[in-house]
Amino acid sequence: MSDVTFVQQSALAVFFGRLGRSTLSGMEKLGDATMLGFHALGLIFSKPWQGKHFVLQLYALGVGSLAIIVVTGAFTGMVLALQGYYTLAKFGSESLLGAGVGMSIIRELGPVLGAFMIIGRAGSSITAEIGIMRVTEQTDALEMMAVNPKRRILLPRIVAVIIAVPLLVAIFDVVGIGSGYIVGVELLGVNPGAYIAELVAKVGMHDIYGGLVKSVVFGFLIGMICSYMGYRSTPTTEGVAQATTQAVVISSVSVLIVDYILTSFYL
Repeated sequence: MSDVTFVQQSALAVFFGRLGRSTLSGMEKLGDATMLGFHALGLIFSKPWQGKHFVLQLYALGVGSLAIIVVTGAFTGMVLALQGYYTLAKFGSESLLGAGVGMSIIRELGPVLGAFMIIGRAGSSITAEIGIMRVTEQTDALEMMAVNPKRRILLPRIVAVIIAVPLLVAIFDVVGIGSGYIVGVELLGVNPGAYIAELVAKVGMHDIYGGLVKSVVFGFLIGMICSYMGYRSTPTTEGVAQATTQAVVISSVSVLIVDYILTSFYL
């Protein structure tokens, strides 16, 4: 065997070895995150009940994200109406603008873009906050006081995100469709009756139900991943910063992957 062939085989072995170790490590972290998330959710009915903390986290994560959701939904609907009008005008189908805007926002753009905004606004906050608790040893202090940190820290945040995401996505949908109506009817001259009639005729409960299911699943993913990354982060400032960045990236990619899977079921 020549030296060149030996070097090539060695490099190939090293590549597949690293790939295998990375895959196994990723699967291990996925399993750990899933078990941690479901274990935390399993504590929801155990005493002491965290009702006050649910409300506080729902306000911080949900109400705090309301402004960015409204702005994003408004401009998403405007862009859809503007682009959709000039596309439909080529086929003489301007009356279908309402249906196009409504279905695009309710089925896809509302849940996905809403989830992205919540990841950037609330998900990163969850990871950083839990990571800082580990740096300052607050989680260890809770354990010393016989307080389960999963019930006290993880559970309220996961439940709050699961509840907040569908509500914020619903607001995103309403604002997006309304802004699309303003652009399409008031600025571009689409018949208002046709806009509303086509929207009501083409968008059914199946579409609304699909968007709702996506938003609930996305909320669980965001809460589980961001909480896990913060809870398992290295208790240093660099570790918290790295965990926050990874949480945003992994959550965003997970939303896109799960969106494709759910869309294939709800077409």
